[in-house]
Amino acid sequence: MKSVSNIEIGLDSVKEGLRLWIDARIPDSLFDAEENAAENNEARYQMVEGCYYDYQISDGDFLLGDNEYRIIQQHKRNPNIGSIAPNVFVGTLSIPLLDKQSSEELCRIELEVQSVKSGYRDDYRDMLELITEKCTDLLLQANSPVLQHLEIDYTNDSQTLYQKFSFIKSVIGTAEFAEAVHRIVSAPVTKWKETTEEKDIRNARRFSNTNIKEILKGGRRTKLPETHHLRDYGIDTLPERITTNRKTDSVDTPENRFIKHALENFLKFCTDINNKAKEFSHKKMEAESGLMILELESQLHHTVFKDISRPTTLKINSPVLQRKEGYREVLRVWLMFDLAARLIWNGGDDVYKGGKKDIATLYEYWLFFKLLDLFQSIFEIEPVDISDLIKETPDGLNLQIKQGEFTALRGIYSSGNRKLNICFNYNRSFSGKQTYPESGSWTTTLRPDYTLSFWPFGISEDEAEKQELIVHIHFDAKYKIANLTDFLKQNTERDLDEEKVENRKGIYKNADLLKMHAYKDAIRRSGGAYVLYPGDKSFNQKGFHEIIPGLGAFPVRPSKTNDGVHELKEFILSVVDHFMNRTSQREKMAFRSFDVYKSPPAPGDELKEPLPEPINSNRNLIPDETFVLVGYYKSAEHYRWIINKQLYNTRTGRANGSVSIDNQMVNARYLLLHTSGDQDSGELWRITGGGPKLYSKKDLLDLKYPDPRQDFYLVYQVEKVIEPEFDNMRWQFRNLKKYSSKRSESPRPFAVSLSELIKVRVR
Repeated sequence: MKSVSNIEIGLDSVKEGLRLWIDARIPDSLFDAEENAAENNEARYQMVEGCYYDYQISDGDFLLGDNEYRIIQQHKRNPNIGSIAPNVFVGTLSIPLLDKQSSEELCRIELEVQSVKSGYRDDYRDMLELITEKCTDLLLQANSPVLQHLEIDYTNDSQTLYQKFSFIKSVIGTAEFAEAVHRIVSAPVTKWKETTEEKDIRNARRFSNTNIKEILKGGRRTKLPETHHLRDYGIDTLPERITTNRKTDSVDTPENRFIKHALENFLKFCTDINNKAKEFSHKKMEAESGLMILELESQLHHTVFKDISRPTTLKINSPVLQRKEGYREVLRVWLMFDLAARLIWNGGDDVYKGGKKDIATLYEYWLFFKLLDLFQSIFEIEPVDISDLIKETPDGLNLQIKQGEFTALRGIYSSGNRKLNICFNYNRSFSGKQTYPESGSWTTTLRPDYTLSFWPFGISEDEAEKQELIVHIHFDAKYKIANLTDFLKQNTERDLDEEKVENRKGIYKNADLLKMHAYKDAIRRSGGAYVLYPGDKSFNQKGFHEIIPGLGAFPVRPSKTNDGVHELKEFILSVVDHFMNRTSQREKMAFRSFDVYKSPPAPGDELKEPLPEPINSNRNLIPDETFVLVGYYKSAEHYRWIINKQLYNTRTGRANGSVSIDNQMVNARYLLLHTSGDQDSGELWRITGGGPKLYSKKDLLDLKYPDPRQDFYLVYQVEKVIEPEFDNMRWQFRNLKKYSSKRSESPRPFAVSLSELIKVRVR
């Protein structure tokens, strides 16, 4: 392949001397692939996705027409010149040449658009092969509709036939399949075969019963000499020639007959497709099937197959077919062939419609099956859900995955100490129209490629959403990311300034990273968002201390030997192990979110009064969760004892004025004192010492408490408040809901929140 700065394409078939010139704007982005284009079934002249090219037609009476991808951009005043912008298109670009006056299509000009990824051809083949293999695995399941006999319908439209051919080509057009056939013809399985021939009796070494009979009765006999010892036995003559058996090495075995039968079936299919391609004028399918025909004919022309007869039965259970190298690979392909030829995939239009090779979309589909394999190895995915991926339609067996269409597979995970529901979602949309606590996004509708959801067993998914018990982990396929540097950049101040300038031009370098942030931050109950890309390094950034919430990237490559899935599997297993921890910080955060947001704030709940700032020792001062003990003191002597001892006591037991201990009283942080006749109070104390302690009557007597009458008391350690925000504040405690004006109950202490107390502040 030769790099060029410009190309000239002759269009003499339309008009003598007509020419199309194409110039590259970027060096090394335009190529002449005359030497190797045919072997890849590609156009001779090749460009690169994402680059721009200028073109001109030598005659102004002709112009280039655009196709559905809007790649051709004509000049407004001179339509015979313009630019070609392939954008993300990859594959054979077929551009119509039109008559300017009639808009009649005169011919088509084919250009090949390469991917920026150097190994995209191998990736494309390997990914399509895996998708075919997984689809046939689904079809072979016991509850699959393949149990019904279906014939290949060659009357379908050209696009449907091209889908079928693409599946077949992905299994018989591989280097592995060619290598398997080569192994067979190089060292075929043989067997001993007995052949009979007439041999000079003088050269015979061993005689069978048949030979003995020939000695006595055979024709063309010769007289024996008078002195020959056989005359003593009454034998006067011997036949000149006798029949002998000879063992020879033969390749005409049941296994080799099967191989020949399989190759002939593949050849017939490709020939039928080629004929239909000519009928539909589908040039790409015609060219690709033609190459497959040449390859299969070359394999069948090997001398080994000349001595192999047609099979009468196919012994699929033969140990040779199932175990010997070469034979087992062809058997596997043959088992896939019949099913793959019946398969329809509407999603395939996204990948190769109109000569396109949308490698990025194919990578997204390929990842679906890789993730399905991974999740099946960890979780118990419902087989019914998996079987629904293939459904019978009037056109055949249709693969039910398509970009933009929702697919969900459900299952469970059981570790022995906890059971979880899981759901593997493809193309799940999180609506921006749902309000809290429903599932969805709180900004705009977002749709990650894949979402793995976890929630406790025994509760529905909808209820788990409302109770903050579900966690979503999102993954996006990014084939075009070559390495982590493309995804994650450690920006300097200068980089950020340059990025702002580029953003104004519509260029967003960190778009992929920002999208992961959008998934994690906008979609409710998201535990993380991660990029899957065909690289070699992983990146996993934790939001806090635990594995989720987080952002990152994992390499998953289209490789048969080192696809990198093990790193992603370790991450998923770590996440599952994290869910087993009932005291995780994420679990606590989920509960706090549920507790805080379960009800909207009621009118009048706002609190805008001066309060101590929640800093340092007051960091946990939340007015709704900070409690104040409203306590009664019975006399001036009692008040002096409180001041001197910095203790406050309240009765326990059944007597009047005794308290029922609750959580708010135990955890009270402040004490508001009042006595008989008070309408309000400014006596605010801070409770110290870690909560109340139980004192006996004797303990209080030792502390000089005036006249203790109960056996036991709750005693709080207190000190005067020092926060300046409470200076000169007084509170009308009688307006609190818990206050009782009954004489027998008014001395009884009770606890209220700081928010409630502030609302009865004296203005």
